[in-house]
Amino acid sequence: MMKTTLPLCLLVAMFHLTVHSLTQTDHHNSKPKATDPQKQHLHEGDSLKSCQRIIPSNTDFAFQFYRQATTQEPGKNIFFSPVSISTAFALLALGSRATSQAQVLEGLAFNVTNTQEEEIHNGFHHLLLLLNRPDSQVQLSMGNTLFIDKHLKPLKTFLKDMKKLYKGKVVSVNFQNSTEAKKEVNDHIKNQTHGNINEILKDLDPNTLVVIVSYIYFKGYWENPFNNLNTRDSDFFLDAKNSVKVKMMHQSKNFNIHRDEELSCWVVEIPYKGNVTSLFVLPDEGTMKQVEDALLKETVSKWLQAFEKRKIYLDLPKFSISSSYDVKSLFQKMGVTELFTNQADLSGVAEETLLKVSKAIHKATVDVSENGTEAAAVTMIELVPLIAPFPPPPHIRFNRPFLMMIIDKSTDGVLFMGKIVNPAAKED
Repeated sequence: MMKTTLPLCLLVAMFHLTVHSLTQTDHHNSKPKATDPQKQHLHEGDSLKSCQRIIPSNTDFAFQFYRQATTQEPGKNIFFSPVSISTAFALLALGSRATSQAQVLEGLAFNVTNTQEEEIHNGFHHLLLLLNRPDSQVQLSMGNTLFIDKHLKPLKTFLKDMKKLYKGKVVSVNFQNSTEAKKEVNDHIKNQTHGNINEILKDLDPNTLVVIVSYIYFKGYWENPFNNLNTRDSDFFLDAKNSVKVKMMHQSKNFNIHRDEELSCWVVEIPYKGNVTSLFVLPDEGTMKQVEDALLKETVSKWLQAFEKRKIYLDLPKFSISSSYDVKSLFQKMGVTELFTNQADLSGVAEETLLKVSKAIHKATVDVSENGTEAAAVTMIELVPLIAPFPPPPHIRFNRPFLMMIIDKSTDGVLFMGKIVNPAAKED
């Protein structure tokens, strides 16, 4: 069996106490109710409208976060889920007040003077409903879990809103026993990501009271799998002087492509089965910075509208990479500062307890390969015609650093985003 594409991401935020509160909390679990198909259909229409109010801000946030990540780690592979980070911090905004809340929402690229807080939370609620819809062709699940110290008394309204709007699970743990608490958090994450991320928490500060984990797991199959018989060893050029050996996949088929002459790059859409697609952006040599500077929602929208379907010879490397981010330091550079200090106002989370965010970690992994079954791949030997049609199809070789986005087609939301500078590098 061929490997499949497995992007998955996690964001972990930890809160530390300043004052102790000694009250037991309950452990709740809510089960989804069955709905009839017609209501479900109407519901999806409403969800879409609600999502569309937040998607432009989510896309702006994706590119702002990307810029911070590239500045902090130039020359490194980048891969993250903007939608996972946004959801975790929007959930946090539920329990934030005053400047702390305004900073979080502005950091997530919302204009708080034009957009009601309620509208933002509703948008995320419907986005989660749409992304978690059952689709037999794509495995996509996204969720949030709040691990709360058993001595802490969370506010009932916060728990109620978190469950209702963010489908959040609440787990009561004893953070005084940090070894056991760490194991509980890591086991939960391992389970939710189908064993792909085993240990997000390496250590736990003894003062931790709350841990928020936001995860997104995606497993997709290409609409047109690459034939593994065509995969060859090839050079990937890291820069003008250095290259690494990679397994290069090949396909000659019709794709949606666009040549952006202004930015000097190729954009190729490689769709998955189901409701998710991916964009691969190949800047000409020396123009990566130019393309990165132009990364705006308007640019992506222009690309999507300018696509034309034509036959190309496509070379794309197989790669499996993992990236981790200290979201706290990146957010501080984006103007979200108060949450991480003793001035933090998280009074909407718990009674009689002063909380601040001590740590926020995001980890993402992606695996791109041929994505077919062996049987189908073996019978699908491609023949390249001896006489090429006129004009000959362009040969687009992703054999130098490129960008990648995974987009949910129903909302146009950016689920994942990355820059692959070295497909052979496994770890961040």
